[in-house]
Amino acid sequence: MARKPDPLVVGRVIGDVVDNFFESVKMSVTYNSNKRVCNGHELFPSAVTLKPRVEVQGGDLRSFFTLIMIDPDVPGPSDPYLKEHLHWIITDIPGTTDSSFGKEVVKYEIPRPNIGIHRYVFVLFQQKMRQLALTAPTSRDQFSTRKFAEENDLGLPVAAVFFNAQRETASRKR
Repeated sequence: MARKPDPLVVGRVIGDVVDNFFESVKMSVTYNSNKRVCNGHELFPSAVTLKPRVEVQGGDLRSFFTLIMIDPDVPGPSDPYLKEHLHWIITDIPGTTDSSFGKEVVKYEIPRPNIGIHRYVFVLFQQKMRQLALTAPTSRDQFSTRKFAEENDLGLPVAAVFFNAQRETASRKR
């Protein structure tokens, strides 16, 4: 029986952004209460201007999670020399709740792809304790999810999902 390829491997999220991991928690990301993020699907930038609702469907109220959203394709996917651009960080999200219960460490920044098709990746880590003593990023540019996880003792991710987006022409916005 053929095994279905992992969309995080096919989309190069595993490799470019994080190391291989076992998904142990379910995470649901929804924009505008009806646009659910599915691996590799395209969303228009005009549909993702407001921060999404991110539900953590695992753990319990004594478990806490950190969410990171990045764009690994800056300035463009053919030459992403700026690597990861940080869009959002929330810590202390209790298990079985959503991101509104966490602490927004880095405010949500609207995806604005300029050249080519960009991946926007949500990565969820389980914290070892509440009130993570965070090493805050000094810049949104040249962020490293791996380095951030290492510096903050987060280990491997427990869930991840990504969508694609590209610059909208005037006719696509209508």
